[in-house]
Amino acid sequence: MSNLELKNHPVWHDFTEILKNIDANTLVKEHLSLCDYKVCGYWDEQDKYYEEIPLPRTLEAELTSSSIGVTQNKRFLQLKFILTASRNGVEDNLSHNNRLRIGELELVYDENLEFIDENWQLDIDYPFLDIQHALQE
Repeated sequence: MSNLELKNHPVWHDFTEILKNIDANTLVKEHLSLCDYKVCGYWDEQDKYYEEIPLPRTLEAELTSSSIGVTQNKRFLQLKFILTASRNGVEDNLSHNNRLRIGELELVYDENLEFIDENWQLDIDYPFLDIQHALQE
């Protein structure tokens, strides 16, 4: 029986190269642009439903984790981002310390880097999220 070590397998090198070449901010902003900076049909941790949550256009994304998924006949790439926005709600070029974390976004792409799915976890208490469209039950 041969002893295969995945840590030396070329797939890890290729995956690392792909991740080095992904501009997280551009990828997330492209996704946000396609959904017009809105999250639709969001359930928070208290099971409150929000029909639509407009997001600040000052969002920035930082890639925090990535993984490759494989099922019987499908392969996918899963990318998780931390989302931050400026403390004052306007675009600024200040340091990362002047930004507040407003949530996380997980994006899933197929092997051709075509979008498959998204998962949002938002801080509903962030002061610049306009949640006036929330449906309270």
